[in-house]
Amino acid sequence: MDNVSSIAIASIITAGFTTSIGCMFPALSEGKAVATALGSIAQQPDAAPTITRTLFVGLAMIESTAIYCFVVSMILIFANPFWTFIITK
Repeated sequence: MDNVSSIAIASIITAGFTTSIGCMFPALSEGKAVATALGSIAQQPDAAPTITRTLFVGLAMIESTAIYCFVVSMILIFANPFWTFIITK
C-alpha cells in the first residue's frame, strides 16, 4: 500500500469518527437542554421569555460544535493538506 492510499484510508476513518461522535454528543446535550428548559418553564411560566432566549443561545453554541466537527471531516475528505504534502514528495 502506498502513502497516498494509507493517508486516504486514515482520513476517511477519522472523518467518520469525527462526524459520528461530533454529532452524537451535541444531539444528546441539546435534548437534555431542551428537557431542562421545558421543566423550568413548567415551574416558572412567567420566566418563559428569558428561559427561551437563553435556551436558543445555548443551543446555538452546542450546535456550533457539531458544525465544526462536520467542517473538519469535510476538510479531511475533500481538501486534505497531507495529500499535497505526500504527492509533492
